[in-house]
Amino acid sequence: MKTASRWFSPRIEQEISLVRWGHWGQPVLLFPTAGGDAEEVERMHLIGALGPLIEAGRIKVYSCDSLAGRALASKTGSPEYRCKLLNRFEECVAEEIVPAIRTDCSDGGIEIVAAGASIGAFKALAVACRYPWAFRAAIGMSGTYDLESLLGFRGTEDYYFSAPIAFLPNLGPGPMLDALRRRFMILAYGQGRWENPEESWRLANVLGAKGIPNRVDPWGPEYDHDWPSWRAMLPVYLDEIVA
Repeated sequence: MKTASRWFSPRIEQEISLVRWGHWGQPVLLFPTAGGDAEEVERMHLIGALGPLIEAGRIKVYSCDSLAGRALASKTGSPEYRCKLLNRFEECVAEEIVPAIRTDCSDGGIEIVAAGASIGAFKALAVACRYPWAFRAAIGMSGTYDLESLLGFRGTEDYYFSAPIAFLPNLGPGPMLDALRRRFMILAYGQGRWENPEESWRLANVLGAKGIPNRVDPWGPEYDHDWPSWRAMLPVYLDEIVA
């Protein structure tokens, strides 16, 4: 079962799409790579790889347009604009997409699993770390967690609040850190072409220093920074963390 919705987001000042596959189970929000749209995960056969879990009613998969990632990849506007859009996109996820998912699940308090690859991994970890009240876990595959090289300059305040690798080291004791310590983050990477394992280890060290449960999983040299790797990884992790 596939459904799609689209609306104008006042936070990012443009339209955004949300697509759903499945009918029952744990909601999983997949973030596309760099400039991907909400249906990229289907075109790249990731939804097909998750088919057994979807058909068994164990997961209900959602995906939204990668509007901030698209601006980063295409260098739309100024660097300051791209940082602002990144921050506003994450706010849109928390204030618009999460409520839409909860409404679709008929459960106003249900917690979501966030997942993504490459830039999508950045977004999955970012929303889980910023909004632990909404996300019970995050799965990052072949993640790019430091975007300053893509921005082409040192990030602004908007970037600081968007990037866990930036804001977590300064996060003090309190309800947010307490909530994060009840969450679980998986950072997986291959050791094949185009991979950068250092990105995952850097973020894992930041998470670990704050007592946030996480695990780094290296996959073998046959796993490149590419969709075949992510189609292999994600079903394994969702099978592990979803009842």
